[in-house]
Amino acid sequence: MQPVTYEAVASASLTLGTSLADVTGTSIALTTLTDGALYIAEASFDMNIATAAAGQLAEGHLDVNGADQTARALKLMTAVDRATVSQRWRGTLTTAGSHTLKLRGIKSGASGVASIVLTHTKLQVTIYEVV
Repeated sequence: MQPVTYEAVASASLTLGTSLADVTGTSIALTTLTDGALYIAEASFDMNIATAAAGQLAEGHLDVNGADQTARALKLMTAVDRATVSQRWRGTLTTAGSHTLKLRGIKSGASGVASIVLTHTKLQVTIYEVV
């Protein structure tokens, strides 16, 4: 197995809305050499809740080749707060070739104000494949 690592750091903060949006600077374009390469993606999201909203969540997502992954980094919006929230994903890139992994953000409802701040937001990806 040959591990190859990548890192992308946010270059702009993202005010969350009710539609998924990319976190600027956290996109990684890479090329695998073999079918079935394994990826491990780890992300930290610097989440700032500026206006609380009971029952709502600020969410950090991973998109792999245009598909939103199931696991999310979640921060309750019940109080004005700021925290670095993390998540880890593991998956397989079925075919060899070009792939894009990127971070995205959303909030679960219309009220409240939340953002993903650039300061401590980043994506790290390790690709494992037999070459």
